[in-house]
Amino acid sequence: MNPEANQLWRAPRWALAVLLALLGMLGPFSIDTYIPAFSGIAKALGATPVQMQQTLSAYLFGFAFMNLFHGALADSFGRRPVVLWGIAVFTLASAGCALSQTIGQLVFFRGLQGLSTGAGIVVSRAIIRDMFPPAQAQKVMSQVTIYFGVAPAIAPIIGGWLFVHAGWHSIFWFLTAVGVALWTANFKLLPETLHVTHRQPFNVRNLMQGYWELCSNPRFLLLALASGIPFNGMFLYVLAAPEFLGTHLHLAPTEFYWFFVLTIAGIMGGSWYSGRLAGMISPRRQIRYGFTIMLVVSLGNVAANYLMVASASWALIPIAVFAFGWALMVPVVTLLVLDMFPERRGLASSLQAVIGSTANGIAAGAIAPLVMHSTRALAITSLLMMSVGLFAWIFVHRRWPETGRAVTAAA
Repeated sequence: MNPEANQLWRAPRWALAVLLALLGMLGPFSIDTYIPAFSGIAKALGATPVQMQQTLSAYLFGFAFMNLFHGALADSFGRRPVVLWGIAVFTLASAGCALSQTIGQLVFFRGLQGLSTGAGIVVSRAIIRDMFPPAQAQKVMSQVTIYFGVAPAIAPIIGGWLFVHAGWHSIFWFLTAVGVALWTANFKLLPETLHVTHRQPFNVRNLMQGYWELCSNPRFLLLALASGIPFNGMFLYVLAAPEFLGTHLHLAPTEFYWFFVLTIAGIMGGSWYSGRLAGMISPRRQIRYGFTIMLVVSLGNVAANYLMVASASWALIPIAVFAFGWALMVPVVTLLVLDMFPERRGLASSLQAVIGSTANGIAAGAIAPLVMHSTRALAITSLLMMSVGLFAWIFVHRRWPETGRAVTAAA
């Protein structure tokens, strides 16, 4: 934690949470805003469905790759420069997407968007821990998740409206405007939270030493799996939304918003409750609550899909409950990851994001196309992806029982 944190941000804590959440919102906005225009973009550029899927995969793999470096750069040069440069590149890439005339150009600029977007998401986590002690950090992390949860709900609505009324190019011009506004806000408001005494030397030897230190630590890797992989249990349904909602549940495009509203309500509810529990119960107990909710609802979802024909009257509810469980536990696991290496929080946040975003890319490019044809396959795959995180946490709990045991008093 920065010893001068009290002097860096004198506004209310929630205001910093909003600013950091806006940084995190770039990711879901970059994904969800243009999804309603998939068919229109494909028609305009003469692209096949596989090529359109590549625009999503290019973004996700670019995001995963550059996340290896955002945190390391932030540990050496400071949080603020990395955030500002990331937003600037994202803004230029969004303009490139808007000006694209071929599918190849769009894939390229989508990849560039992915390379830059992670800066805000990765660095914002490190900023929280720079500024707040553990219990307060959990509250702020939960607030960020609440605000962040709004983005996937409103992004498809905005994207669909822009596509219908102004064409697909307007979606990326909108993202360009978002980038300009966000860069201006952070330039004026975001303080440098990395204390000068905490900066790491920027050289290949020190960087490789940091990667080896973290990547060779089994507890770190397992905690990163526990926080990053279960997200795909619900993200899988987002990726398969056109098929899942339109073909299987027979919803009209104008009714898709019910899925996003319910899922985001689950995320916001879980995040709110996570903040309420900060300092009241041990982190490992809260993590157990989150995984228990996800496990029970995932098993129920599989059973329901085998016993009944999928219907909008019930099929959206398990996903929302799953989202609640995920949001309840993920702020706690994230803080456990960051606190394992206090001197390399940026790098820890980077590698945590790499694991999660790589899983997202695999889910988007390989898994979702294989299972979206069946609601049973979707339910089973969701359960399996959650189980990866669950078994990772069980192993950590048994091998290192002291992890997450202490209750930190809330301030």
